[in-house]
Amino acid sequence: MSVIVEFRVLSSDFELGQILPVEGNSTVELETLVPLGEASVPLFWIHDSTRESFVERVQRHSAVEQATAIDAFEDRTLFTLDWDANRDHLVDAVQANDGQMLSAVGSATSWTFEVRFPTHESLSAFSTSCGDAGINLEVTRVYNPSEPDVQPWYGLTEPQFEALTLAIEMGYYDIPRGCTTKELADELGVSDQAVTERLRRAIVALVTYTLPVGDEGR
Repeated sequence: MSVIVEFRVLSSDFELGQILPVEGNSTVELETLVPLGEASVPLFWIHDSTRESFVERVQRHSAVEQATAIDAFEDRTLFTLDWDANRDHLVDAVQANDGQMLSAVGSATSWTFEVRFPTHESLSAFSTSCGDAGINLEVTRVYNPSEPDVQPWYGLTEPQFEALTLAIEMGYYDIPRGCTTKELADELGVSDQAVTERLRRAIVALVTYTLPVGDEGR
């Protein structure tokens, strides 16, 4: 049975956290890790950050060949990274133990991860690998997707559940839209960026817990 772990780690404790410097109130959000041969190419969003200075800082790192902006909006930019992933012990430990990154968000000091492993044994092996590499994991939650207390919300956290249900009630997913993320944010008393991130993570959770993504026999 698969198991999901949520944990926090200092940005300085792993390679990708060191490569992607976040300043002030900016955040970086991993969109996906795309396998490319033996390497993994990360796609990530940078929120509320100066694009040019961010690229300059990233490309100073010795493991980085190129950081490229591939999509840009007013408040966020999507980047891809050409880098030497073999030096990142955390990413390597996730992949070596068949982990699936469901979400990863970084701030100026730390990153918060949600990772799904196929078994408790693979999670234990991941934890051991991180410990051996000197990576300190602050685990905040471990659970099975099929546990009774998870089922009613299909893995959604309370803020994600609240944001998604409100978005549906206010017609955010209607055509044409019945509201904007700004209006949702005002109702929830949070920032526009926070609403956008909650909705994105809510969709990831629903797909993960309701569809057989990555399961054998799919």
